[in-house]
Amino acid sequence: MARLYLVRHGETTSNVMRRLDTALPGASLTDFGVRQAVRYGLENQVAERGVEPDAGRVLLSSQATRAQQTAEVIASVWGADADVVAGVHEVQAGELEDRTDDDAHGTFREILDRWYSGDPDAPIPGGESLTMVLERYLPVVTDLAQRYLSGPDARDVYLVSHGAAIRLVAAHLAGIDGKFAAATHLANTGSIELEYTDGLWVPQRWGATRAPFELVDEPLVADPMG
Repeated sequence: MARLYLVRHGETTSNVMRRLDTALPGASLTDFGVRQAVRYGLENQVAERGVEPDAGRVLLSSQATRAQQTAEVIASVWGADADVVAGVHEVQAGELEDRTDDDAHGTFREILDRWYSGDPDAPIPGGESLTMVLERYLPVVTDLAQRYLSGPDARDVYLVSHGAAIRLVAAHLAGIDGKFAAATHLANTGSIELEYTDGLWVPQRWGATRAPFELVDEPLVADPMG
C-alpha cells in the first residue's frame, strides 16, 4: 500500500530565535537545517529498499522557503526532482507573526489546544482557525491520494511541510487522539507516516513512535510550530 509521508522542514533561523514565522516565504534553513535534510535523504534512500531511484515516490514541498530548501536537498541526495504545491504552508499566526515573547507563544498554544480539544473555529488573533487550515490543506492531500496513492501504479508521496499544520492535518485524517497529537512533538525533519488503504488513512508512525499510539493522560500542551 502506498504511503504519505508528511515531513517537517529542517531547522531555520526563526526556530533558533524562537520566532513565530508563518507568513510566506519565511526564513531559510540554517547550516544545521541543511545537514538535517541531507541526513533525512540518506536515511530514506529508496535504493536501500531495493527500488530504482526516483521510481517509487513523489517529492513535494510547500511554498515556504524552508520547505523548498529541505525538499531540494533531499532531492539532490535521491537524484530526484522536487515540486512545489500551494495550500500546505504553516498555520498563519496573524497578529502573533514575528513575535518571540512568551505571551505570543502562550496564545498560539492556547488556540491550538482548543483545536485539538474539538473547537476548530477558534481563531488565532488576525490569523487562521483550524477550519480555515483544513479547507486549504485537505484538498491538496485528496488530490495527491487520487493521483499517486491509488491504483496499480501507486507511489509513496513525501510532502515537506510544517510542524503545526502536519500534526493537525494528520490527526484529522487518521482520527488520532487530540491529546496524543498535541503532546507529541515533531522535530525538524521528523515525519508522520500515513498509509492510504481503501480510501482510509491508517497511521503507521508519528516521529519515532510507531502505531498504535497510546492516549496521553497529561494536559494538552501544543508545541508552537515549524
